[in-house]
Amino acid sequence: MSDIRFEAIKKIADVNFRYKDLDKISELNTNSPPSVFVGSKLKYPAVNVGILSPLEKDDNAWLYDDAKFWARENFGIKDVINLRDNLLNSRFQSKVTEPRRDTGKFVKIAQELAMASKPVDVEIALRDRIGMGVKKDKVLSPQGMGAKLKDAKITSNVKIDRRLDKVANDELKAHEGISYLYKNNFDEYTLSKIMSVGVLGLKKDKKLVPTRWSITATDDTIGKKLLEKIREYPWVENYELFFGEFMGNCYLIMLFPNVFSYELFELYLPGSSWNPGNEVKAATDYENYDGRKTYASDTAGGYYASRLPILEYLEKIKRQASVLVVRIELPSYWAALGVWVVRESVRKALANKKLKFADIREITESAQKIGMIKFGFDTSKVLRKSKVLESLKTQTKLGDFI
Repeated sequence: MSDIRFEAIKKIADVNFRYKDLDKISELNTNSPPSVFVGSKLKYPAVNVGILSPLEKDDNAWLYDDAKFWARENFGIKDVINLRDNLLNSRFQSKVTEPRRDTGKFVKIAQELAMASKPVDVEIALRDRIGMGVKKDKVLSPQGMGAKLKDAKITSNVKIDRRLDKVANDELKAHEGISYLYKNNFDEYTLSKIMSVGVLGLKKDKKLVPTRWSITATDDTIGKKLLEKIREYPWVENYELFFGEFMGNCYLIMLFPNVFSYELFELYLPGSSWNPGNEVKAATDYENYDGRKTYASDTAGGYYASRLPILEYLEKIKRQASVLVVRIELPSYWAALGVWVVRESVRKALANKKLKFADIREITESAQKIGMIKFGFDTSKVLRKSKVLESLKTQTKLGDFI
């Protein structure tokens, strides 16, 4: 356990002890990680906008919202839940465009917090008592405590990266701004927050975006930009297989020497977060070389979150491939933590040593064996339904005929 992780867990325990009676809290002098939350539960275009903060100042406030660090340090499910449970969502209602005069001030504060390079000191006054938030969602990280915001004031200097400030004030379309910032080492987590608070896009188009939408839109926007180059690269030279597991999310990733296509199967084993039943549940989505024209509604945000690290890998090695991904969600993934787990699980799998094979038969047989031995699941039925494999086998037969 790293020193930072140990200190964070100890800090949470101390705070929990001091704040047993949440009903008595009406004002906070705290600091906010560079994060806000825009909800989608109200009737659009009305949204709830929340300022996320611990109950008191914390030198490691950034840790409450840093999924990359959680993955790098191999946090457990309980570690993440403990962190998120101790975040307060001080929320107010607003329209996505032209907020009311009484909430315009809060929107500006939320925008500054999301754009800030590091945690910002803030004073918060609450309108009502604190309640507990919703725990389970496929896209979003768990929400901890929540209360209606009465007033807020930033009490420290807000430092904003000059490149982000430039994009927010220039007349750039949202996808152009995301592409520019991504090239300048702004990761998808930062970019989705920035998109959600309505500082990207042409002035006439700027608006608040619910966080669940902004996460998937960011993954998709970056992915499409990467694909513009990847489609021009030569094929991978071998049949490549990666596998790995994080927090009960197991991945088999197969790359085939061919033009780009992508297929995802998600399998939820009984007892896992999204399957309380007794039978395996499954979902799948696919795109060919030309890409999707519609939203991947079956696997939803997981489709785009899984695809992004794979495209980053292909861009890194300057190759394209047909890609088949099998996700196996084990019972050990007992609490949904959001789509970041998908993204980081795929990254961990791609960081493992890859296996190389000479042909399609060898790689699929090995994938079946690994699925059974490592993760306790027979993937043969899934592979028989694969559009990627069917296309590759058809091309092979056609080549033999010619």
